[in-house]
Amino acid sequence: MPFHITIYDIIDIFLVAFLLYQLYRLIKGTPALSIFIAIFLIYIFWLLVKVLNLELMSTLLGQVIGVGVIALIIVFQQEIRKFLIVIGNRYVYSNRLLGLRKIFPENIEQKRHRNTEEIIRAVESMSSKKTGALIVIARSGLLEPYSEGGEKLNANISAGLLETIFTRNTPLHDGAVLIENGKIIAARCPLPITERLDIADEYGMRHRAALGMTEHIDALVIVVSEETGKISIADRGVIRSGISVKELRQILANEKI
Repeated sequence: MPFHITIYDIIDIFLVAFLLYQLYRLIKGTPALSIFIAIFLIYIFWLLVKVLNLELMSTLLGQVIGVGVIALIIVFQQEIRKFLIVIGNRYVYSNRLLGLRKIFPENIEQKRHRNTEEIIRAVESMSSKKTGALIVIARSGLLEPYSEGGEKLNANISAGLLETIFTRNTPLHDGAVLIENGKIIAARCPLPITERLDIADEYGMRHRAALGMTEHIDALVIVVSEETGKISIADRGVIRSGISVKELRQILANEKI
């Protein structure tokens, strides 16, 4: 029997490979990777059983896989909910911001520059004083789902306000500040902690929370260490430590604050 491969078969293979690669990037370094590998191996074994026409084993594995999918949805319902919220908000946020840029292009650029400088001033000052800080800057998604449990502010960005929030023993210093669309929308916000096992021992809970946040949503997270005063940047599941003020300015210049 001749074997034919069409252009649609090639597209199908590339799409599946791309989705698997993106899923791997999402769960790399987390306990979920082991779960995914186990499920994948069970699925491959089920396909092999079907090819060999082992009816009883095929039926049993089919039932296990069917129930397993429902069980995974129940267990990971919160993560699935957040994922869908992020995907949905990404397009709403991008379209809304694009419209504002067309109407007020010059004013928005001036405001961005001012906001960037205010953040840099605050981070530089807190770094010199070894004041711990955790600042989340939104990109293509909305941070509103992560403000639950925090204190809603909706305030203009200023160095003085950021330093006041993170001053030791103040009511809002514990947790993260969320910045979105040129506003400090909330403070004292709990962030999801990364489940990765390959994190260096030098990183504390702030750094782990920063990594966890970038694993859940497209955002840039600035961390100031309370022990060393070092500035770190978390972005797309990767953290860089020992960032200078000059480097921070270059990084923030490319962000739409």
